[in-house]
Amino acid sequence: MSGRVDVVLPCLNEVEALPGVLDALPEGFDAVVADNGSTDGTPELAARRGALVVHEERKGYGAAVHAGLEATRTEVVATIDADGSLDPAELPAMVRLLLDTDADIVVGRRVPAARGVWPWHARVSNHVLSGLMRVQGVGVRDIAPVRVARRQALLDLGITDRAFGYPLELLIRAGAAGWTIREVDVAYRPRAGGRSKVSGSVRGTARAVRDMTKALARTRAHSASIRVNR
Repeated sequence: MSGRVDVVLPCLNEVEALPGVLDALPEGFDAVVADNGSTDGTPELAARRGALVVHEERKGYGAAVHAGLEATRTEVVATIDADGSLDPAELPAMVRLLLDTDADIVVGRRVPAARGVWPWHARVSNHVLSGLMRVQGVGVRDIAPVRVARRQALLDLGITDRAFGYPLELLIRAGAAGWTIREVDVAYRPRAGGRSKVSGSVRGTARAVRDMTKALARTRAHSASIRVNR
C-alpha cells in the first residue's frame, strides 16, 4: 500500500484504552484523536503520543467523527473506535480492498472474539437496525463500527447526524448514492477499561437506537424529497 492513512479515533474518556490502540496502529496509519470533552486526560495523553488532537465541544459520536474527518489530511481515511474493542491491525487489508476493487467504502462486521463480549441488548438492536438498512437496499449486517473510504467522498455525502445515528446515516446515504459497500468480518474484543457508553447498558443501547432511528427517518425524508424534485 502506498501513501499514508489518517485514522479518526472519536474519544470520550478513553485514557485507559487509547495507549493500546495507538500502539496497535500499523506503519503508515496516523492517529487523529477527536476528543469530545474528556475529563480524564485523554487529549493530553494523545498529544504526548504524537497524535493530531481535535477538540469538539458539541457532544455526540457523530460530532466527534465529523470534526476528526474534517481535520484529516490524507486521500484515504479510516475510522475506528478508541476503546480497544477493535484491532487496528485490520485496517491495512480494508484499505487494500478499497484501493484494489470497485469498493467505495469498506466496513467491518463485528464477530465476537469471546463469549459475553457483545451483550444481548446490543446484538438485538444491531440486528433490527441492520435489517432496516437492508430494507433500504444497503446489504450490511452491522452498523460499520470501523470503516475505510476516501475523505472527500465522505464529506460530499453531507451527513447531518451528530449523535449515534451518524454511521447509519452514512450507510444509507452511501447506498442512495450508488456506492459499492464491502463488508468484512472483524474481531470484536472486550473493551480496554471501563464499560461501553453504548453497549455497556440497556439505557446506552436504547439511546443509540433512538438516535439511529431518527437518522433513518431523516435520511428517508431526504431521499424522498430528492425523488420528488427530480
